[in-house]
Amino acid sequence: MDKIVRVNMTDKKVTVEPVPDKYKGKGGRWLTSLMVSDEVPAGAHPLGPNNKLFFAPGMVTGTHAPNSGRISVGGKSPLTGGIKEANAGSPFPQKLARMGYAALVLEGLVEDDKRWLLKLGLDGGELLPADDLKDKGTYECAKMLWDKYGEKTAFCVNGPAGEAKMAMAGIAFNDPEGRPARYAGRGGLGAVMGSKGLKAIVLEDENAPAVKPKDPEMFKAGQKKLADAILSHDVTKKGGALNSYGTAVLINILNEAGGLPTNNFRTGVFDGAQKISGEALAEAAKTRGGAGMMGHSCHPGCIIHCSNVYAKEDGSEHVSCVEYESSWSLGANCGIDNLDQVAELIRMCNDYGVDTIEAGVTVGVAMEAGLAKFGDGKGAIELFSEIGKRSPLGHILGQGAQFTGEAYGVTRIPTVKRQGMPAYEPRAVKGIGVTYITTPMGADHTAGYTIAPEILSVGGKAEPLSAKDKIGLSKAFQQTTAFIDSCGYCLFIAFPILDIPSGFDGVVETVNGMLGTKYTGDDVTRIGDEILRIEKDFNVRAGVGGKDADRPPEFMRYEKLPPHNHVWDIPDEELDTFWDK
Repeated sequence: MDKIVRVNMTDKKVTVEPVPDKYKGKGGRWLTSLMVSDEVPAGAHPLGPNNKLFFAPGMVTGTHAPNSGRISVGGKSPLTGGIKEANAGSPFPQKLARMGYAALVLEGLVEDDKRWLLKLGLDGGELLPADDLKDKGTYECAKMLWDKYGEKTAFCVNGPAGEAKMAMAGIAFNDPEGRPARYAGRGGLGAVMGSKGLKAIVLEDENAPAVKPKDPEMFKAGQKKLADAILSHDVTKKGGALNSYGTAVLINILNEAGGLPTNNFRTGVFDGAQKISGEALAEAAKTRGGAGMMGHSCHPGCIIHCSNVYAKEDGSEHVSCVEYESSWSLGANCGIDNLDQVAELIRMCNDYGVDTIEAGVTVGVAMEAGLAKFGDGKGAIELFSEIGKRSPLGHILGQGAQFTGEAYGVTRIPTVKRQGMPAYEPRAVKGIGVTYITTPMGADHTAGYTIAPEILSVGGKAEPLSAKDKIGLSKAFQQTTAFIDSCGYCLFIAFPILDIPSGFDGVVETVNGMLGTKYTGDDVTRIGDEILRIEKDFNVRAGVGGKDADRPPEFMRYEKLPPHNHVWDIPDEELDTFWDK
């Protein structure tokens, strides 16, 4: 990966340039966050001409390293106002890497209401008129793109919500079967893409060369160590928890721990948890048959296969996929225990092009405001359809949970830095709360997944309800995660590499084999910390978060959460030590 392609939407020029020395050897989140910091003025309006959108495959993406098909998308977030990196697994980044592109940069702003499509080849690309895709849902767009460009292409597409510049809009990438189902969802980066008038990107990678590691033997050895670790760990092996029940296996686990946010974070237990769980998904796949399946993968080279396809009662495909976060946000968080209704809400999210977490948290806040009743699945579907209609109410909802809560005078708004909280209650699982509060990304579980030791006893054991030692725990996870995101590895490799030292060695060796570097385990946290500080520095310049500003929602300080009746009790002074060296 030795070139960067820049797409200027103002003058419609596509140019290819060599990777500057400063960016060589960097990928994924490391590269996008560094380029955002260097090229985007912190005071820029997220939807204005000075914001940019960066796409970067990871450092080992495009190789045969297991579970390495991730792409990072970065920019200034319309939702948080700060720096943002969202990543997704798809064939798209694998092809982009094999085409030799370390990054794709979208810059400038269109001066009309036209839509454009970027067709990118090995030696550059061209912008093509795409008004035929304007305002169309992602499913229809995906079919049109594969019909026109063939099923060997990879694509990403922006939904109607992104075109309408809604702050919950994400960017959809294709899965191996061409579904627009793999999302760089968080932070509203789809709205940035929409502001620039770009509806889709299509990759034509015919004759693209293989990605060649600088030290093939070291790379191969590291690849085997990592694969062996993944395939032997109880969480990630074939027939293991993720492979058998998908990420939604966590529904029952978090419910039993009292940490499953329910009815807009009123309680940590949900009576209908079993009905929307991974076990229920697996049972539906077995009994309904047809298109339904567990053990689906989001990109070639994935050996965990945690995705799924959910079928309707007649066996026809309803949606892919029902993840834990989606089943929770549009299920338990809204009091809905009907899996078919949850699946329909997920399908609507995919078609509109929005983040399912932000969508579910927003619907929960809207229910708090009285726009629908908790537990009313049909009412939630009707309410959510306002986004698709682009009605005035739809535009309010589309701006996310914080905006909706403020519009309706709601005080229980579960957000940090204006981004909706994911599926783990901070009052019941304190370490993940520290992650939500301190990460430059806004409330984001993937930024530092302390659920591993706090709930799953992976990588050690930490008491979830205890406030003790959670700053250091979250910091270590955030540093390591920033490195994993930069490699292009799926976050789920964290489970085996936390418990199996050779798996961690394999990660480092694949990077060294790929780049010719001599990184050690210590460099993983050093580089991760460097990335976090780049992001934090941007946010401070943008007036978002940092010391004396990273705080939980107020209601979590005084409302006791059943069943454990805990409040948020980590002092602000401790939170402020997070950035101490």
